[in-house]
Amino acid sequence: MSRLSVQALAKAKREGQPLVALTAYDAAFARLIDQTGVDIILVGDSVGNTLLGFDSTLPVTLTMMCHHAAAVARGSQRALLGVDVPFGVCQQSHDRALADLRLLAQDSGCQFVKIEGAEEVALIEACVAMGVPVMGHLGYLPQQLAKIGKPTAFGRTPAEVERLTQDARALERAGVCALVLEMVPSTVAKALTAMLSIPTIGIGSGPHCDGQILVLHDVLGLDPRFQPRFSKRYAHLDVEISKAVTAYVEDVRQHRFPDATHSPY
Repeated sequence: MSRLSVQALAKAKREGQPLVALTAYDAAFARLIDQTGVDIILVGDSVGNTLLGFDSTLPVTLTMMCHHAAAVARGSQRALLGVDVPFGVCQQSHDRALADLRLLAQDSGCQFVKIEGAEEVALIEACVAMGVPVMGHLGYLPQQLAKIGKPTAFGRTPAEVERLTQDARALERAGVCALVLEMVPSTVAKALTAMLSIPTIGIGSGPHCDGQILVLHDVLGLDPRFQPRFSKRYAHLDVEISKAVTAYVEDVRQHRFPDATHSPY
């Protein structure tokens, strides 16, 4: 089974086929997701919040991203794989940042990297020229959380809409293969999607993008403490896991496990 390529993104937009993306951070979940036929698996720096216990994505390092992305690559076969560029990489000198982007692509086994914002257009152009596809990301930028204070929609004022439009065009010219729009008003996301030749992938940006992405742990209901308004919980695995582990604890304490069936030696 061969993986989807970045060329499949443009083809999907031309044909009006919605793109489906999810995050993953390990081989086990990557295998399960891959079997469902999702188009894109993104190893997000949201691993900091979902798995590593951080309050934001800022503490996530390049080494962490390489580690988790390589596991996802080993666990999947079909989906197009991408990896977030963590905070701090693009803020280095141009040459150092480009070297780290090359390292991330090589060590992770992913087919594209995702860079937040439009401040590093020259770096994006150089990365694409080097042969590493780049996905863009506009709207709410999680790596800017310390500066803006809280997750906030972007594109509510004429000035913000103009900024989004200019940045989207700049990223398209720089050669990004697709553009994530996070927490952008639906009408604005619709206009950007119509304007761009590259596909848009929405998260909290309404139904008019060329595709959608959500965080896996939100979809599965693994952390009841945090449920974004724009996300949909398709399961309540937190409850099921608690029930299963509680049952195991009780079986051990009541000497019901292991029994003869589970003592084969």
